[in-house]
Amino acid sequence: MDEESGGTPFPENVSGAPDSGTGPWHMLSCLGVVVIVLAVLAGGIVWLFQDELFHPFGDVRACEGSDMQLPGVIRAGGASIPAGASDIHYFTRNGSAEVTFMSGQVPDYLYRAGILPDGEPLFDEKYGTKAVADDEIDLPDGLCGSPLRGPVWIYHSTGATGSSVNVMVERSPTVDDYFRFPARAVVTYNLP
Repeated sequence: MDEESGGTPFPENVSGAPDSGTGPWHMLSCLGVVVIVLAVLAGGIVWLFQDELFHPFGDVRACEGSDMQLPGVIRAGGASIPAGASDIHYFTRNGSAEVTFMSGQVPDYLYRAGILPDGEPLFDEKYGTKAVADDEIDLPDGLCGSPLRGPVWIYHSTGATGSSVNVMVERSPTVDDYFRFPARAVVTYNLP
């Protein structure tokens, strides 16, 4: 009892409700905190594993819709793509594959894959042809990644594996007889 109040005790809670902390508002606020914590945890897990969750086979190089996973070292047209290649993507469908990559070693790849015979010039019309010279050229349907920059040179060949191989490579827009550096290539071939 408080002497200043004339002997009448003041309630601890002016609303008259018991002050046990179990009211509906307290429960809803606790539930809200739990939901927020779970959402943050789920978002963090999705962010950490986004590559594995949203790419076919958990492979960041695979484009959506691919039906077969390619190995870690991609052998496109009978030769492995250049070591150190970047921006690698692939699309597989019905026993064929399309692979795109950026590299400064595209000529070496062409010779190793047998697409261009050793010693032959890169732009010999016996082995390839000029293609569209637009600023940007879309990749084949299904293949993801950056578009090709024109002009483009296309090789139609039988690769080292004996199967048909087509290769599109970005050609230098200013210097004849050279590829861009690094150049984007798109290789289309049949899977073994």
